[in-house]
Amino acid sequence: MVAGEASGDLLAGLLLDGLQARWPGLAAHGIGGPQMARRGFEAWWHSDKLAVHGYSLEVLRRYREIVGIRARLRERLLAQPPRVFIGVDAPDFNLDLEASLRAAGVKTAHFVCPSVWAWRAHRLEKIRRSAEHVLCIFPFEPALLAQHGIAASYVGHPLAGVIPMEPDRAAARALLGLAPGDAVLAILPGSRNSEVAYLAARFFEAAALVRRRHPAMKFIVPAVPALRSRIEAAVAAAGMAGQVQVVAGQSHAVLAACDATLIASGTATLEAALFKRPMVIAYNMQWLSWRLMAPKRLQPWVGLPNILCRDFVVPELLQDAATPQALAHAVLAWFEAPEKIAALQSRFTALHHELRRDTPSLAADAIQTLLSA
Repeated sequence: MVAGEASGDLLAGLLLDGLQARWPGLAAHGIGGPQMARRGFEAWWHSDKLAVHGYSLEVLRRYREIVGIRARLRERLLAQPPRVFIGVDAPDFNLDLEASLRAAGVKTAHFVCPSVWAWRAHRLEKIRRSAEHVLCIFPFEPALLAQHGIAASYVGHPLAGVIPMEPDRAAARALLGLAPGDAVLAILPGSRNSEVAYLAARFFEAAALVRRRHPAMKFIVPAVPALRSRIEAAVAAAGMAGQVQVVAGQSHAVLAACDATLIASGTATLEAALFKRPMVIAYNMQWLSWRLMAPKRLQPWVGLPNILCRDFVVPELLQDAATPQALAHAVLAWFEAPEKIAALQSRFTALHHELRRDTPSLAADAIQTLLSA
């Protein structure tokens, strides 16, 4: 297995639950993180090694290292072929690896359909060559892949089974030291170094503006340990030192506890939707990356909650539009419109029911069928 960054590690850990229940003696190894390690996964490299995005200078600097890891991993897997290779997300890394393994006779599966319905439709041919079976987390994806000769199964979204239908806000607040009556804004500037670099300053400057309107507002940030110092520096630079509670991890507790969230576009926005929380989605990246990626968008939405609801149910502020002033204005609008929050929560509850399936068992069924083919 190969999982890149924190979100892939989480998904892969849940997948391992189903595989180990089906095959109790299963041994799994490759590239992964702490969630996979908790299930006995042997990580030859840590998933943080793959945590880059876009077309930024960071990618160019890391390119040789990442390609070298993939080449060494390929050699190791071909020397001792596994029963099946499962690439978890990270399509830029995994699809080429899957193609070469498949050509050598290794069964290949890909968990999480690349977002060909949002952008990069040209990837469909690469997916067809690379993955014998795709495990899809959104219900509309298998039919789309079938049109291009790609076998796929809808297994539900693992997070929908982990996050409770009715989150316990009181317990989460007690855990985090927040009072029941506090107004709480969660700030999630991303789990990648590059995301924090481009978003953290904007987010905390927006928080400072929100605090001017609501001096009693509580601000809380779940930080990936490796990025905590950088986040705390951004907090201080915005003049918010002592006003923002930074906690190690605990993103689910933070989302359960908050009233609303200012959040980077990505998997975390779906988590926020499953916690039924109003949000403001933002994203900013290196200028060249934005210029190259923006024309490839196939639909008007970027945030997963909006894509799945087929509507702008929450605001999206991207690139130059993601100014501290605009972010603060959008956040304050949620705190001033309780009737809109109630309608949003009803919509997110329906979405939660649609995505909740027995993902570990359904994924294990699909892998078993692949192995029997």
